[in-house]
Amino acid sequence: MIKICLVGGGNLTHATLGVLSLSQDLTINLLTRKPNLWNHTIKVNIPDGKSIYGHLNIITSDPSRVIPEADIILLCLPAFAIEETIINIKPYLQKDSIVGTIVSNTGFFIYCHKLLSRNTKLFGFQRVPYVSRIVEYGKETNLLGYRDELFMATENIDNKEEFKNFIAGAFQEKTTLVESFYEVTLSNSNPILHTGRLYTMWKDWNGKPFDKCSLFYREWTDEASELEVKMDEEFFKLLKALNVNTSNIETLLTHYESSSPHEMTEKIKSIKSLETILSPMKQVEGGWVPDIGSRYFTEDFPYGLSFICNTAKQINVSVPHLDMVLDWGLNFAEFCTFN
Repeated sequence: MIKICLVGGGNLTHATLGVLSLSQDLTINLLTRKPNLWNHTIKVNIPDGKSIYGHLNIITSDPSRVIPEADIILLCLPAFAIEETIINIKPYLQKDSIVGTIVSNTGFFIYCHKLLSRNTKLFGFQRVPYVSRIVEYGKETNLLGYRDELFMATENIDNKEEFKNFIAGAFQEKTTLVESFYEVTLSNSNPILHTGRLYTMWKDWNGKPFDKCSLFYREWTDEASELEVKMDEEFFKLLKALNVNTSNIETLLTHYESSSPHEMTEKIKSIKSLETILSPMKQVEGGWVPDIGSRYFTEDFPYGLSFICNTAKQINVSVPHLDMVLDWGLNFAEFCTFN
């Protein structure tokens, strides 16, 4: 029986628990700051209208109870929590513990290289496996969509193929190994997709509330796609300078099966699993305003996009559109604080 410890309590933890629980040879524990809000069995509603159930053995906020016995520790955390969590679990990691992350553009590999033994077994996905939204925290979630394929980086894992096959079975998704942690750490997924879209939405905002909370994907615009394509071109210029193998990294146009920004807009607007996702906004007196406390602002700008821009700066690669969007996002949070 393989013991997995999920760390964190967000959307991805709920969905991942449901899928992993379909495997009979796994025992799953949970390390969370809110153990009292979790049931040992949670309901996961899947796209075909049916439900599966996630089962937890131990639920705790104490890493000493679950980390030492875990064969695999999987962090399902926002970027701002990664470094602190690695520090907190480090004293309890065993020699053969495998530490991973549900998505790597949070800086997971960068922090692990800095904080853990260089022999620590690591793995991380390029993109999140699922789109999901919590119905009731710790009790029920909607799993809205799956990836067609997971791309995963590993370090210090002896039999990579065997581990890859285990992950593919546990997550029930085709899984492909990549060559370098750069291939999953520097991502053109959320760090570019979210940030470029937000820039075009709110770059001219005057501080007055909007009449409604807009749909983030369903109301996508050509302006957003045009900027995204330029940012993506700079991203691939950086990867080329780093000699990163890009055979498993799709351009945004390719990922969205498009040959132009307009086609990309229409494709994004048509994706069923994304159509109900709202923009990161909160309701105030008089309407709706941007929510700078959302993960779009606490994660995608100061971590995901920052990692890309800082890496480019270190090796003298010019990325003007990426820099423009990053500067706007970091300053926008300050602007919102005073409006």
